[in-house]
This record gives sequence, C-alpha cells and structure tokens, in this order.
Amino acid sequence: MTELRVLISDDDVMIRDVLKEVLDEEPDIAVVAVAGDADEAIRLAERHRPAVAVLDVRMPGGGGARAAREIARCSPGTAILAFSAYADRASIAGLAAAGVTEYLVKGVPNRVIVEAVRRLGGRQPD
Repeated sequence: MTELRVLISDDDVMIRDVLKEVLDEEPDIAVVAVAGDADEAIRLAERHRPAVAVLDVRMPGGGGARAAREIARCSPGTAILAFSAYADRASIAGLAAAGVTEYLVKGVPNRVIVEAVRRLGGRQPD
C-alpha cells in the first residue's frame, strides 16, 4: 500500500511539529511538506500534490480559507482538513464555502486527527 501523502500548515511551530510527529508515527501516512503560512502551503501543495492538507484557520497570508481555495484550484485532488482553535459557526461556514472537507478543533485526541486524515485520504479504518 502506498503512503498517504499529507501537507501540514500552521503558523505555530509547536503545533506543526506535534502534528508531523503524530502523523509520521503512522506507517501508512507520510508528511511530505510543512508550511508556516497560507502562501507557503499553496506553493507546497502545488509542488507535492498531497492527498490531504491539514490547514490552520487563522494564519498569515490570508488564512486557511484562502489556502483552501487556492489548493483546490492548483491541486484539485487534495482533500482539506481545517484544524483550528476556533469553533464558531462563521469560521466553519467560511471554510466550508472555501472547499474545506472537514473541520477539527485543536485539542481533539490524536487518534481523531489520524482517523480524519485517513478518511479524507480514502483509507478505511483497520
């Protein structure tokens, strides 16, 4: 089975590092790129064409909504997972309109993140 290719983008280096560590521990998931802002996320998505992009909602360069719209344009096969500290309806609705496939609130258990990445990447649970 080929590895599920993932892009992570968050302006908080600690969040990026933890997400990368959690996902890289899974034998069927490979983090192929890590970005600190929306511009970098868009460039890396176009270059690496990941199956899943995990995007922070509020980050420099226009935030997760802008990144989601542009990634959908330049890498249409990439599913978008929003990962945010904010769970307000306006944020969720704005991201859904931008093409976000799923929305998780920071603080969920690691297994929930891994399950969401696998689901969005078309992998069934074991």
